[in-house]
Amino acid sequence: MTDSLTVRDNRTGAEYEIPITDGTIKAADLGQIKLNDDTPGLATYDPGFVNTASCRSSVTYIDGEAGILEYRGYPIEQLAEKSNFLEVAYLLVHGDLPSKEQYDNWVHHITYHTFVHENVKAFMQGFRYDAHPMGMLMASVGALSTFYPEAANISDPDNRQIQIIRMIAKMPTLGAWAFRHAQGKPYVYPDNDLSYAENFMSMLFKMSEVKYDPDPRIAKALDTLFILHADHEQNCSTNAVRSVGSSQVDPYSAVSAGIGALFGPLHGGANEAVLKMLRRIGSKSEIPAFIEGVKAGNERLMGFGHRVYKNYDPRAKIIKKACDDVFEVTGVNPLLEVAQELEKIALEDEYFVKRKLYPNVDFYSGLIYEALEFPPEMFTVLFAIGRTPGWLAQWLELVQDKEQKIARPKQIYTGERKLDFVPAAERWA
Repeated sequence: MTDSLTVRDNRTGAEYEIPITDGTIKAADLGQIKLNDDTPGLATYDPGFVNTASCRSSVTYIDGEAGILEYRGYPIEQLAEKSNFLEVAYLLVHGDLPSKEQYDNWVHHITYHTFVHENVKAFMQGFRYDAHPMGMLMASVGALSTFYPEAANISDPDNRQIQIIRMIAKMPTLGAWAFRHAQGKPYVYPDNDLSYAENFMSMLFKMSEVKYDPDPRIAKALDTLFILHADHEQNCSTNAVRSVGSSQVDPYSAVSAGIGALFGPLHGGANEAVLKMLRRIGSKSEIPAFIEGVKAGNERLMGFGHRVYKNYDPRAKIIKKACDDVFEVTGVNPLLEVAQELEKIALEDEYFVKRKLYPNVDFYSGLIYEALEFPPEMFTVLFAIGRTPGWLAQWLELVQDKEQKIARPKQIYTGERKLDFVPAAERWA
């Protein structure tokens, strides 16, 4: 049996044989289907890329029906339990787990590059006192391209590597400084004696003490959250990085586009929406009424369901466990009981089971962030820090992919045609 699709154009009666590769057909192959030589060929219309593959990738595998997430073939459950963020970052960027020498070298270089130029500090201090941390992060990452103009030479593998190291190293510094800026506190410089997550905590929370001593349970939970957010296939922000990167711009500009996409409430802001929902419910006794409101279309169940997952989001199970470790330090968030009861009822209710609405990564992550006393506007900054290696791995794959072209989707024009222009003097007479 030939792996192909036979298409019959009922307008003309003509038949076309279109090859099937990896469960897809090339959209360009549909271009041969046309009424005549003077008319354009057939194209696909797919808002939001619901059923369109934009690239070939070996970075992340997702099986939404089975609830599977793998980075470079490794299950997310194993990575979250047995690895750490910088090792996972190496895996995503390089494609393989590091040797001891490779890992030590990788960690050394990232640690060495955590500091930013003093002019970047002055740049960030120029924002208004109430500037949103995500806006500050997006602008400061984009600004790094002016400090490293050689980053534009994306054809040089060594140059690409140093920019990747710099960005992974500097993201916690920029994110922490955006946090301190909003609080009116002085910026804290990196402490390179600490691990990646511990150093981030130091820059966030250090006050007058000579040396910040992070709680290892909190550091581990943050490290795990970074791992869980490190990549997630062709989501909105990754698509933005790839789309902008397809113009062959430097990686700082491409990643700042990803941060901009993540800023949107439909992408990075979902965990904040979960917290608002749990606060509105208020107590376990109000959950049945809320559930009925959801069924009636009067309420929205946030943190359940996913564009890709039609099963329990594997990241949600891991975050649920991380909650226990964090609350052991901070005390239990009173909203946790509401969240757990809501999850229990929803998973047993035929209405939600039938629609395959299971908790996703955002359902519990907001509770952890709030327990660590992050304001909601910082939630997406934490997401962005974790996602940076994934964005860079996808960007690296893009610039080395010979099949890729500059992103330029087709459109279906719906406006007027062939209007006669009337000069202003006549229109306004």
